[in-house]
Formats: sequence, structure tokens, C-alpha cells
Amino acid sequence: MKEGVHVSLNEAIDKGPPPQGNLATPIYQHGSMVAELYRPIGQDPQTPHERDEIYVVAKGSGSFYNGKSKVHLDIGSFIFVPAGVEHRFEEFTEDFTVWVFFYGPKGGEESNA
Repeated sequence: MKEGVHVSLNEAIDKGPPPQGNLATPIYQHGSMVAELYRPIGQDPQTPHERDEIYVVAKGSGSFYNGKSKVHLDIGSFIFVPAGVEHRFEEFTEDFTVWVFFYGPKGGEESNA
């Protein structure tokens, strides 16, 4: 019988900094889905990713630049970024923390919208 998985924000933070070569700390993986915790310090050096991703703000606030425009973020904000799109967090608080979920194939999934 399969069971669900629960990881609290504090448990994820307690896993410590990301491994060398990674910007985020890996938390859980299932199939194509990878969950990570991202806590940028000072600036966000991200480059476009090969897979679709979702961010959910867990702590703090800031702005999100999606390659064309900027939006304000606070706790609970949801962001979807298609594969290959330039993006980064800006003007974020010292405690800014986001859950990151990568999924699907390289190049992203097809949109039905």
C-alpha cells in the first residue's frame, strides 16, 4: 500500500544548505516530480530551467521577474514558470523561502490552455 509523504517547512529548513552545485535543497522526489526548498541570499542567480516548475512562497516577501514583467509576492503566492523562461526573485526579504517543484519532461509539457 502506498502512503503519502509529509515534510514540514521546519524539517525542510533543517536539512541545511543546498549541496554543492545546486541552488536549492532537495527535499523529495517521486516519478518526474522533484520538490526542493530555495532560500536565495542577497541575489537570485537563477538561469532558465529545462523543465516546468512551480514555486510557492513559504516565508517572506519579494518580487518575481518573469522575463517581461515583475509581480509582488507574499506568503502563499503561487508561480508557474514554463521550461526555458527567464525568471528570478528580486527585492526579497532576508527570510524569503520558496518551495520549488520541477516536473515533466525536458522542454516542458504541452499547454492545453
